[in-house]
Amino acid sequence: MPPKTERHAVSAPATEPDTKPTRIRAAVFDGTGTISIEQVDLAAPGPGEVRVKIAAAGVCHSDLHVTTGAWDVPAPVVLGHEGSGVVSAVGPGVDDLEPGDHVVLSWVPGCGECRACRAGRPAQCSVVASVVAPGGTLYDGTTRLSNERGTIHHYLGVSSYAEEVVVPRSGAIKVRKDAPLEDIAIVGCAIATGVGAVRNTADVQPDSTVAVIGCGGVGLACVQGARLAGASRIVAVDVVAEKLYLARQLGATDVVDASKTDDVVAALREILADGDDTGYDYVFDAIGKIATTEQAVAALGLGGAAVIVGLPPQGERATFEPLALAEADQRILGSNYGSAVPERDIPTLVDEVMAGNLDLASMISGRRPLAEAAAALDDLAAGHALRQLLIPSA
Repeated sequence: MPPKTERHAVSAPATEPDTKPTRIRAAVFDGTGTISIEQVDLAAPGPGEVRVKIAAAGVCHSDLHVTTGAWDVPAPVVLGHEGSGVVSAVGPGVDDLEPGDHVVLSWVPGCGECRACRAGRPAQCSVVASVVAPGGTLYDGTTRLSNERGTIHHYLGVSSYAEEVVVPRSGAIKVRKDAPLEDIAIVGCAIATGVGAVRNTADVQPDSTVAVIGCGGVGLACVQGARLAGASRIVAVDVVAEKLYLARQLGATDVVDASKTDDVVAALREILADGDDTGYDYVFDAIGKIATTEQAVAALGLGGAAVIVGLPPQGERATFEPLALAEADQRILGSNYGSAVPERDIPTLVDEVMAGNLDLASMISGRRPLAEAAAALDDLAAGHALRQLLIPSA
């Protein structure tokens, strides 16, 4: 069983905290399709909170889902849920972080007290699911962001498209200071989600056959996770040749160009035709479209598991044949945040980066100033970019 998430002991601050807000620049989405760089007041961290100066923020499809209207969140909102930075201040009760610490931000800041957190499953935290994520606030149901518009909401408890953020203590994961601070921004979402789906959710075993549908940041992290797990066959699927080339560099043994076939499942099975089975032990849907979810289930072999990692738009429905699942002893697994325990998994993943086992640099397709947040999301939507970083200091 994973270690339980514990709340840290509360101690009185050594000095009176600075309660004045900090004026920062942030990318604000107005809820109607417009993102603008605005001056925003960031309140001082409250009890159990920390303020972090952002080094880099990753541009992810989950942010894009908000701007396209696929996901409904309170607006106006500062986007961004993947990032890294340096602690600049701590609130009352935080005694295990201090200014100068390097942290990776986690978009599931477990409360430490709900049933899921007590059981060591912070990715299923009920406070995050019922307050932070849908409400666009922190634990107490309020935000630390405002300007002339009035209240501005947080996105997934992070809002990393900004110069600084205030997050719950559990959302700032301390990591070693010799790791490249900009690069490890993507550990907080893409890597933790993709590698975690392989390790935590699916528990991929050595010599397994694995297919990964979708070679964006999360999909490529699944490929790397499967390589580290010792899978014998790792087949990457995408419609972009450059992404398939990179997938091979990161560990894929075979690729399927979905733009050149009318039947992805048949193409996947053809690769295994010379083996003992014509289906896969594990298939990861790293896109989250209905078609790709159905392909993941259809490509399974006996006893196989389809792992749904990519997040689809709200209200979508997929179809499959239950009898086929039962007869073949197959499973469909949902994977939120790679079933991660951030305090355990994020430092471990950073250690693996430093040991040369995980390649982050190849997955980062560009670095842009914060002012180009809207353009970065446009490029992501058009398929022109892999994982871009927004650098507030640029």
